[in-house]
Amino acid sequence: MMTNLIIEHIIYLLGAFVLSLIINKLVLRFAKSLGIRNKNDVVVRWSNTSKPSLGGISLYFTFVVAVLFYASLSADKDIFNQIEFLGLLLAATIAFAIGVADDAYDTNPLLKLFGQILCGVIFVFTDNAVDVFHIPFIDGVITILWVVAVMNSLNMLDNMDGITGTVSLFILLTCLVVFGFFNDPGNILWTILIAAEIGALIGFLVYNIHPAKMFMGDTGSQFLALFVSFFGIKALWNLPASYELPSWTSVLLILAAFTPAIADTLTVVINRTKRGVSVMLGGKDHTTHHLVYKGNSDFKVWLIFLLISVLSSIIAIVLSYLVSQTYIFPSVIALVFFLIVFILLYRNTIKYKAPE
Repeated sequence: MMTNLIIEHIIYLLGAFVLSLIINKLVLRFAKSLGIRNKNDVVVRWSNTSKPSLGGISLYFTFVVAVLFYASLSADKDIFNQIEFLGLLLAATIAFAIGVADDAYDTNPLLKLFGQILCGVIFVFTDNAVDVFHIPFIDGVITILWVVAVMNSLNMLDNMDGITGTVSLFILLTCLVVFGFFNDPGNILWTILIAAEIGALIGFLVYNIHPAKMFMGDTGSQFLALFVSFFGIKALWNLPASYELPSWTSVLLILAAFTPAIADTLTVVINRTKRGVSVMLGGKDHTTHHLVYKGNSDFKVWLIFLLISVLSSIIAIVLSYLVSQTYIFPSVIALVFFLIVFILLYRNTIKYKAPE
């Protein structure tokens, strides 16, 4: 039984990988053949090179195909009558639409924020909320703040080749392994979707790692961040709740798994607040940029974040397992790891500035 499940997940992962490769190849050919080079389909990035920002199409479309494929093979489970799944599907589609609108029309930030809040509200009312304090109102507020924070954090981190895709890949890998600890038949849909999205991300990263041929754009970052925030809730936020363990263990598990994104966002918030600059604006003042100012190449910066993501994933997986066995105090390791990463990245932004 377990062997069959593993094979099934591998098939979804590989199928999604191939589908993502095909979609991205077609998108690149489509963009080039039509000579599209305007603000609707390209972005000017760190490299000051305009390239198609259409990678999000493969990430969302692969998710939809995986859903339809699973539904057709598991008709007896009738997933379209499951409130939790419908909540994910609706919120994911709204997030994708938010990204499409922003890439195409550069929408008002408040409208974008409203859409992100709506996604969080949908989670709350479809049994997908954080369940830590067991007080619906408090847990609901945390859920909405969490969704908005992740959707903005991963969007902000999408500022150099391969960074957001790589960080998200390892967060999803962490969630997949954590689900695997419990061998719960009720999680099979979730693990199938995660496996498929991991395959889609790998297929996208083929074209996104430096030197990138395409970017994911807001179309990709908004959907992907929503997807990641959902499984962060299911696998990490709510893991201690399943065992009636202290709520602070949830925070530490999240801190471990999301260290690269949280460290970058916190650094940007602190530095911009000190300068009196809006946090919502774009800029070349992220931890990734300052690593380049230090003298690292774009590819080496990706390798640094790859290393951080791998360590983050390993620590989160180990701590999640220990928490599931009621060993909660080793979770403090997550805080130590986060502080080390944050301090090193933050000090680098102080020491190395953009050339005049």
